[in-house]
Amino acid sequence: MPSDSMDDIELKNIQMQMASSRSLSRDDPTIEEIRVETDRGYLMVAVQGNRNKPAIITYHDLGLNYISCFQAFFNFSEMRALLENFCVYHVNAPGQEEGAAPLPDDYEFPTMDELAAQLNYILAHFGLRTFIGLGVGAGGNVLARYALGHPDKVEALCLINVVSTQAGWIEWGYQKLNARYLKSRGMTQGVLDYLMWHHFGRGTEERNHDLVQVYRSYFERCVNPGNLAAFIDSYIRRTDLNMTRCTDANRKEGLTLSMPVMNITGALSPHVDDTVTLNSRLDPTNSSWMKISDCGMVLEEQPSKISEALRLFLQGLGYGKC
Repeated sequence: MPSDSMDDIELKNIQMQMASSRSLSRDDPTIEEIRVETDRGYLMVAVQGNRNKPAIITYHDLGLNYISCFQAFFNFSEMRALLENFCVYHVNAPGQEEGAAPLPDDYEFPTMDELAAQLNYILAHFGLRTFIGLGVGAGGNVLARYALGHPDKVEALCLINVVSTQAGWIEWGYQKLNARYLKSRGMTQGVLDYLMWHHFGRGTEERNHDLVQVYRSYFERCVNPGNLAAFIDSYIRRTDLNMTRCTDANRKEGLTLSMPVMNITGALSPHVDDTVTLNSRLDPTNSSWMKISDCGMVLEEQPSKISEALRLFLQGLGYGKC
């Protein structure tokens, strides 16, 4: 082709547009938001897909909800195809859904074990016998707790950046300070910076400036500070999951997760070491550990790699059409 074949082309009126999947907006007509009563008030569950299909339950991380944690990922083209075979139930922790009213002053936020127990109300409400869990951070910890206590109800788990130990002193100190500021001053710059580091790790501005702006704006505008403070307080008071990898032939019940587990982290995430610790406590015959390169928040930064891994994982469970 001649080198001058494009000399007469002129670009005009170039405008930057942000992808709709990154807008974090509550505008998906295919999702139905349902309030489910529990022993500690209601939980908002967003249902996506045909309820006659097998169930996937998602649970979000600190500072997020189903929109900011999972919407862009499930809107990804390859995940849209996967959705045809499943119904997804997005669980929002108490008071964490978008537009949530402030929790009452006398409301005692559930412990991590109590958050896990609330899943029984969700299963009963929707008539679910079993489900596949997809959890990120604190939400993954909740799902793992539930799976330890109810292994017959959890077919498999996909855990992303999940911590299986109790909070160390450094994490406890930072998060305690964050909770105090959220209650007294709202979303301060310090809390905002910590949330960005918690989800993306370091160097996010250089990797994806637009994504950083989307999430900074979301944390500032759409998160109820007092409600998030209550969730943080509950998370830093978490107990150790007390899982141990069984090394003898006579395997004991309840030592670790008995169902297949896909344990994922981002190479730039601050939680890499935590996922290595979790991996050391899982049964190597039914678990796998994945570190995704060039990202911290894997669902947002590397959706194609995670969707492919999830598809293969589900195929391994017998869902051959995924």
